[in-house]
Amino acid sequence: MNQTFSHIHTLGELKAAGYQTLSVRAEMRKNLLARLRSGEKLMSGIVGYDETVIPEIENGVLAGHHMIFLGERGQAKSRIIRALVQLLDEHVPAVKGCEINDDPYAPICRQCRRLLAEKGDQLEIEWIERDHRYAEKLATPDVSVADLIGEIDPIKVAEGRYLADEETIHYGLIPRTNRGIFAINELPDLTEKVQVGLFNLMEEKDVQIKGYKIRLPVDVVFVASANPEDYTSRGRIITPLKDRFDIQIRTHYPKKLEDEIAIMEQEVVHPPREGLEVRVPQFLKDIIAQVTFEARGSNEINQSSGVSVRVTINNFESVLSNAEKRAVINGENEIVPRLSDLHSVYASTAGKIELEYVGEDKKEEDLIERLINRAVLKVFDRYLKLDDLKRIITYFEQGWGVEVSDRAPSSEYMEPLREVTGLREAIALLGPFETPGLMAAASEFIFEGLHLHQKLNKDRQGGRFAYHA
Repeated sequence: MNQTFSHIHTLGELKAAGYQTLSVRAEMRKNLLARLRSGEKLMSGIVGYDETVIPEIENGVLAGHHMIFLGERGQAKSRIIRALVQLLDEHVPAVKGCEINDDPYAPICRQCRRLLAEKGDQLEIEWIERDHRYAEKLATPDVSVADLIGEIDPIKVAEGRYLADEETIHYGLIPRTNRGIFAINELPDLTEKVQVGLFNLMEEKDVQIKGYKIRLPVDVVFVASANPEDYTSRGRIITPLKDRFDIQIRTHYPKKLEDEIAIMEQEVVHPPREGLEVRVPQFLKDIIAQVTFEARGSNEINQSSGVSVRVTINNFESVLSNAEKRAVINGENEIVPRLSDLHSVYASTAGKIELEYVGEDKKEEDLIERLINRAVLKVFDRYLKLDDLKRIITYFEQGWGVEVSDRAPSSEYMEPLREVTGLREAIALLGPFETPGLMAAASEFIFEGLHLHQKLNKDRQGGRFAYHA
């Protein structure tokens, strides 16, 4: 809390200090302008939106708009909404004990108005944190008007209050977020009855509970998220509520592979690995991200459902885990994932994509294998040229072959490095790979790239793969 106001506990002291309360919109606008002047980023941890989504959010905040974010799953909609809380003041004064964070200068609930009339400048206040002024609700068909707006409390009626008395209300989430931000995720999933109650509160500031009309001018900025397919007149959103949101902001998946990788590295969970050093070749990160890009461009996958960035993150975690298992079993001191670990992404990909057509001839495993092959081939072509690998191809054409496995220790790859003509020079083109683990990963990348270019054949023998001419 600002030390200037930390000693203030009554309305009179607040007035004497010259403190002025602001509406939520004015407060967010003030703090955003301060960030713009200082050059501070609006949101940390949000990647790939600097030229698209962020400018629209800034415009919405400056204009004091209710906002809705439209996008498929895994596009950081919830994270963006929660980040808006940082535009609220760190602490603001409220009437002490008030359920709806009433402004001590202009309370709206009957009890606080009565306390102000009775106590005047001696009205007690408390300072509430910004996190206390944010609430969110996942919209589901069972969410009721009582959950969001309020309900008659039978206990208060039993205590002797009249049924029509405003003080018999048990306030819902939105009034309890007064002077803050209220977020609804998947807005169209609310029933029509609840949507009607919501737009009436947003526009008219009237709360109707059990037939009793109560004027409750709550100061709330509404933010929502929805899937674009549902947020249409043909979907599950009623037009009057759609009209109450001042702007809609379209989110999207990362447009550049670098952004996908940045998000992956930012979000991946790194459990303690007991002193084992983790080294991931850049080409493997590229392949994992490219698999997701291939899925987003595939006509075999339902794109309206989306292919979340979580596919990339979970696939990366799966590959790291498989490599860690190998390192522990073989007593190695480094964890280096390689292409033979990519079989582990089948389980972490299958549950996150929806096939357009499902049948005996359409299997997720086959589709995922095709996605991986396309990704490996594209990344391989960005790193290497076939002309630089002619000596390796010639070696295999002489009748030689090599075996790889996700269980084999890195030391098994040292013999091919000595025997396969040109392999060490090809690895040098990928980078300064000096450890056994990195050289094993690079070797597999080269062999698989040549196979996908139809320069080598590949046979499976249990858990091992043999490359030959």
